[in-house]
Amino acid sequence: MEQNKRNTGSYGEDLACKFLEESGFKIVERNYFYGHGEIDIIAKDGDELVFVEVKYRTNDEYGPPELSISKGKQKLVRRTAEAYLYEHEIKDQKCRIDLIAILQLKGEKPKINHIINAF
Repeated sequence: MEQNKRNTGSYGEDLACKFLEESGFKIVERNYFYGHGEIDIIAKDGDELVFVEVKYRTNDEYGPPELSISKGKQKLVRRTAEAYLYEHEIKDQKCRIDLIAILQLKGEKPKINHIINAF
C-alpha cells in the first residue's frame, strides 16, 4: 500500500515538474527532506526561488486536491523551506510557496491548477 502511494505521488510530481518546465521554471531539486518535512519540488521562476507542494488525486471523493492542505501541513512546508534556505546558506533571496493541485479522473487527462504564492 505504501509503495503504491509513493508511486502515485511520484507520478504526480513528474506531471508537476513537466508543467513547471513548460511554464519556464527551472527545477533545482526534488524531494528535499528535513526532519519530518518534505518539499516536493524546489524550482526557480526567473530570479525567485519557489517551493512547490504537489497534491495529486485520482478521484474527487474527498473534494479537490487544493483543499487537502491543512494548517499544520502549511506550517511544516514553511519550516522545511526555511531549513532549506539555512542549510544552503541562501540569504536575500526572493522566495514563495506554490501549490500544484492535479486531479486525474479515470480515463481523463490531468487537470492542473497552479496556485502561485498559495500560503
